[in-house]
Amino acid sequence: MRSRLKRGLVVIVTLGVLGGCAMGPNYKRPAVEAPGAYRFATGESASSFADLPWWQVFKDPILQDLIGTALTNNYDLKQAIARVEQARNQAVAARAPLFPQIGYSGDIGRGRNAVFNTPAGLSGGTASSAQVNLNLVWEIDFWGRIRRLSEAARAQYLATDEARRSTTITLVSDVATAYFQLLDLDRELQVQVAATNDYTATCRIFNDRLNNGVASKLDTDRAVAALANAAAIIPSLELQIATTENQLNLLLGRNPGPIVRNSLTNQPQLAPEVPAGLPSDLLKRRPDVMASEQSLIAANANIGANLANFFPQIGLTTFLGKVSPELSAFSAGSANAWNLGSTLAGPIFQGGQLRAQYRSAKAKFDEAKAAYEQSVLTALQEVSNALISRQKLSETLVYDQQAIVALTSSVKISTERYLNGKAGYYEVLQAQQDLYPSQRAEVQTQVGELIAVVQLYKALGGGWEATEPRASAKAPSR
Repeated sequence: MRSRLKRGLVVIVTLGVLGGCAMGPNYKRPAVEAPGAYRFATGESASSFADLPWWQVFKDPILQDLIGTALTNNYDLKQAIARVEQARNQAVAARAPLFPQIGYSGDIGRGRNAVFNTPAGLSGGTASSAQVNLNLVWEIDFWGRIRRLSEAARAQYLATDEARRSTTITLVSDVATAYFQLLDLDRELQVQVAATNDYTATCRIFNDRLNNGVASKLDTDRAVAALANAAAIIPSLELQIATTENQLNLLLGRNPGPIVRNSLTNQPQLAPEVPAGLPSDLLKRRPDVMASEQSLIAANANIGANLANFFPQIGLTTFLGKVSPELSAFSAGSANAWNLGSTLAGPIFQGGQLRAQYRSAKAKFDEAKAAYEQSVLTALQEVSNALISRQKLSETLVYDQQAIVALTSSVKISTERYLNGKAGYYEVLQAQQDLYPSQRAEVQTQVGELIAVVQLYKALGGGWEATEPRASAKAPSR
């Protein structure tokens, strides 16, 4: 009898190991029509700007320190890392049913008309009972249901890990952007303070000429108004500086406070050319695209898992232990108990539930496929936008600088003409009102070019990962 049971066990285990292929379609990456080169790329190159680690792109040591602090303290990143750990353990749990589930149980009791803590007809008798068992349950994954669920959980884990990378890229991009915005506001504030001082000097000249009877009160009033308008911009800039500092401190995981920073004039020069690389490489580098594909893999695996639900589940059950209705006989050989069996369970009529779940899984795959294809287009669009932004801002900066040279000269000439009685007050004020906004526009364009580089590096899926080996996760083995 035992030899037959052993042979049956061997047969069942062999079926489990050599079971058929997993149900449902195997994953195949959707064909995506990627262009041969990015739109607005200045030249074709196999190497990419995103291959550089961030410290070789942004060489300001203060910015580097801020980025390092953010990668250590930022709470969004800490949450993302915790979500990766959750998903990793969920993937391990989803794979666990592929192995035998071994447990134990036991009970002991004494009662009237009761055996093994369960009511039983004993004609009013009182009895003691005891049992202890070692149990084994194993679902033979003949149709691949568990394997598909494990595949889906593993893909969701990898998608979560890519989402963590995306959070990292966004974090460092936000830190660099906020830092450059602070440099912009600092420089704009300097320009506006200088403008206010110049308007003050102009107002003093008009007042002196008014007191000497050379100018009219209209000249003085216009000069006072110009001074007040220039001075009113200073508190607004100081407000923006304070709120930007607070925003940056939040990214750094710190309380609100001042931010130590460099000046815009001391910023290391960026490389004149930033090769974007090949669009086909973007699909392997952008974490949001890769996360979207992992979600697609999970949706594909869930189709197979739902299809397997139409077929019976085959299982192996066994126990080994001691069972005795009398405590005195519990240690005797007659109390030994064992059993080896198999189970078969499958659906007959579920009211359309299984079919609906299967169709829902297929629709989920279609949704994930569309999301993946859209993520590719979005990535290409963002790279193209960043490329053209840097090019056009660079061109704009040249014209801004030319305008400032001309307007600076016009302010000097108009002031001399006014002092010599060859021009009116309007000429002087108009020249000043043209110069100072142009100086602020030049600063905004210069910083905009820096931020465009940040956005390009982010759009290309740049090498932020090199800064955080401690946060990288290892996928569970298949």
